[in-house]
Amino acid sequence: MNATVVARAVHDVGPDTVAIEFETPADFHAMPGQFVKLSGEVDGEEYGRFYTLSSPDVEETFEVTVGISAESGPFARSLAALEPGDEIEMQGPFGSDHYEGEPRVVVLAGGPGVGPAVGIGERALAEGHDAAVVYLDDAPAHVTRLEELAAVGATVVMDDADADLTVHLRDVLSGEGEREDGQVFVYGFADFVARAKDALAELGYEGDAKIENFG
Repeated sequence: MNATVVARAVHDVGPDTVAIEFETPADFHAMPGQFVKLSGEVDGEEYGRFYTLSSPDVEETFEVTVGISAESGPFARSLAALEPGDEIEMQGPFGSDHYEGEPRVVVLAGGPGVGPAVGIGERALAEGHDAAVVYLDDAPAHVTRLEELAAVGATVVMDDADADLTVHLRDVLSGEGEREDGQVFVYGFADFVARAKDALAELGYEGDAKIENFG
């Protein structure tokens, strides 16, 4: 769908990272792990960028997480500067590699992949399912939400960006009964996705991982 969405709040959620909450337009339906395209004009230039949802649902509002480092560009900085009531154009949702009520989710997140990781983890636990998150980043974001996930029963692993993903993945893939393996999700830049695929292959994961490569 195409819609004009209204900003409700912008929150600092980590180093050079904000979470932006928008009011959900009528007839907008999306699952955690899907993404939307936000578009707007900055200094006479038109921009359009894709952002994965970081909220567990879109009932009244939905959230995206945006990096605002020097490399992020003017559009990301304009999003971070939104005030309540400001409007922006949105298209979506897009993407098929999202949460679909699986009884156990294992989310591997590198860098900006933490957004969908917290959304999927929170949704899975809210529906009575099991969740594990492995998040690698030298400057982690959404730490409070990850700690809250761990406090209510999720398995949460946070480590440096260059940590051994295979070791952490081996721990979260081990289990019994319904807990064994589960549905794996991978969110991050291309190098992280490649590492995740290698780790899954090394450990003999036989499922079809849901993967979103951020480029």
